[in-house]
Amino acid sequence: MNNPIASAIKQICDEKGIPQESVIEALEAALAAAYRKDFGEKNQNIRVVFDVKTGESHVFDVKEVVRDYTEEEMAAQAEAHATHAEETRQEGARPMPRHEENGIEEESEEEKRFNPKTDIMVTDARQLKEDAAIGEEITTELRVPESYGRMAAQTAKQVIIQKIREAERELIFEDFKDKEDMILMGTVQRREGNRILVDLGKATGSMPLSETVHRERYNPGDRIKVYVVEVSMTNRGPEIIVSRSHPNMVKKVFEFEIPELGTGAIEIKGVSRDAGERSKVSVVAHQENIDPIGSCIGQRGSRIQTIIAELGGEKVDVIEYDEDASAYIVNALSPAKIDSVELHEASRTARVHVPEEQYSLAIGRGGQNVRLASQLTGWNIEVVLEKAETPEEEPVHGDLPEVSTSEEESEVAFEVVPEAEEPSTESPSEESPSEQDDSVAAAQESAEAASEPEEAHIEAKEEAQ
Repeated sequence: MNNPIASAIKQICDEKGIPQESVIEALEAALAAAYRKDFGEKNQNIRVVFDVKTGESHVFDVKEVVRDYTEEEMAAQAEAHATHAEETRQEGARPMPRHEENGIEEESEEEKRFNPKTDIMVTDARQLKEDAAIGEEITTELRVPESYGRMAAQTAKQVIIQKIREAERELIFEDFKDKEDMILMGTVQRREGNRILVDLGKATGSMPLSETVHRERYNPGDRIKVYVVEVSMTNRGPEIIVSRSHPNMVKKVFEFEIPELGTGAIEIKGVSRDAGERSKVSVVAHQENIDPIGSCIGQRGSRIQTIIAELGGEKVDVIEYDEDASAYIVNALSPAKIDSVELHEASRTARVHVPEEQYSLAIGRGGQNVRLASQLTGWNIEVVLEKAETPEEEPVHGDLPEVSTSEEESEVAFEVVPEAEEPSTESPSEESPSEQDDSVAAAQESAEAASEPEEAHIEAKEEAQ
């Protein structure tokens, strides 16, 4: 590759990461479009072959050998094709070959119709090649022009850009198609409408608002882990749907943090998730002497704390899977204590009886615990309050009690009342005669003392006059 075109092809391959064959195909399609623009004829099927080493190109008119058609057959085919196209235009649908309507085994009219641009009758083909047979491809080399016009060059440029872009999109699609059901690291770009764009390196992922966690905030430049939900090819290129709230994201984080899941010693049987709030994960051990819950929790909770941090502080309940549906439902409703479980196989319903002090714990905040347990087990769980047995009490009414008039009842009531004690002869309220005299004398002295200031006041007033 010493010529400039070869160097340019190599540079494009290195920058875009696409194979050299795709760039050469784009170049050949561009040269064919440029030749058709300036030098091509109406019924020519142009194909260009480019030699990378020499930088030369060869132009051919390629046609397929078909049987001979009469003029009447060609006219009838043209009329039928025009009628079919008009009916399709009126219905607003694309023309559909008959083999798509009636089955692949039947040949469509489109396949039988003679196309002078791509077909050549066997009689005309044998003039170019004596042993030409039906189905064979006849190539006729055309003269290569020394230069192309400005419009042809512009057309070639557009074709090259389009073909390279298509090759790049196809490469990205094949690369990320293998990454479905995986967790990737990305960078938040921006919010666009009802979705958040995440840079995944070669491509940009789209995270709808329904796949986000309501407690999380996604600022431009934040590094986040996302779960690849689906990769599909659209008219605008590959579309990569990523999520932060998908239940499988919890499963993938467990597989990344717990090596026993990778070896097959432990298996995750189910995951139910209320994104940002709580998740329930059921696990089972396939080897003896292995505690599945303890392996997931880790020493002093080291493993589960790492998982909770990866999920943004979301609480995670690890429960043990059981083949018995009743035991599985009891485990799924933990930490609530369950009295009994009634299963109805026909309706796939389970009635769970819980004591009164465990009722709110079994339901959970906003019904979260029982809802996650139903999703995990696949049973419609109904929590029933199991009240403690107490002796029946007579209803208390608000009427006044009836007064008894019988002699026996009055005598009983009289006997209940204790007898009144006789008053003591030495009542503390009574005083002796000597004590009464002393009190009278004290009263008289206080009265005289009170009158002395009044008499002194009167004498002073008379002296002043």
